[in-house]
Amino acid sequence: MTRTIVVTGGATGIGRATAERFRADGDEVVITGRREDVLAKTAADLGVRGVVCDATDPAQIGRLLDALPDRIDVLVNNAGGNTDFGAPEGGLEQLKANWLANLDANLLSAVLTTTALAPRLTTAVVHLGSIAGARGAGSYGASKAALAMWNVDAATELGPRGITSNVVAPGFTAETEFFQGRMTTERRQTLLEATMTKREGEVEDIAATIHFLASPAARHLTGQVLHVNGGALSTR
Repeated sequence: MTRTIVVTGGATGIGRATAERFRADGDEVVITGRREDVLAKTAADLGVRGVVCDATDPAQIGRLLDALPDRIDVLVNNAGGNTDFGAPEGGLEQLKANWLANLDANLLSAVLTTTALAPRLTTAVVHLGSIAGARGAGSYGASKAALAMWNVDAATELGPRGITSNVVAPGFTAETEFFQGRMTTERRQTLLEATMTKREGEVEDIAATIHFLASPAARHLTGQVLHVNGGALSTR
């Protein structure tokens, strides 16, 4: 049976790779994003639907609902990113704004989208976390840690309907916009050496894990955080 998959932030990086992975199965895929031009190009390249939507804006999520079918099999909450790269120059007001921006982007985007689409869901929700959520990294790490904790609530609420909810937490992953051009050669080497596999993560690694969590093989796996980082962080 053809499934309907919604991938937020699906125009680039991990989101794009995830959309492409599901599309390869013949699924109907809808990607969302804020940048209309980038979204339209990716949608055309992959043969999927693109709907402009800022996942932190309730009004835009409402319009997204109008553009979606009544049945959504899988939701991938990939939208987000780090909006805070260091000490603010604007004092406490700017500090507050930076923290709220990361909470909006990485926590509330998932909360709002999942809540809005929940009545239509049938199978799985997968949220994009981060290794930073387990290691602590300012407002970004805190927002991803909060996402992991909220995921337990989502899994509890959706579980009786047979719907799973999990977090995939990447480590350093190449071919994304995450570092916004701020990655130095030295930093890249440090992150590489921290892995046990001695290679950079690839967007396809994360997409494959997300794809697994939406498969029948993962139907009894819920309320979890799966770390995909080449052993840079080990969990027990």
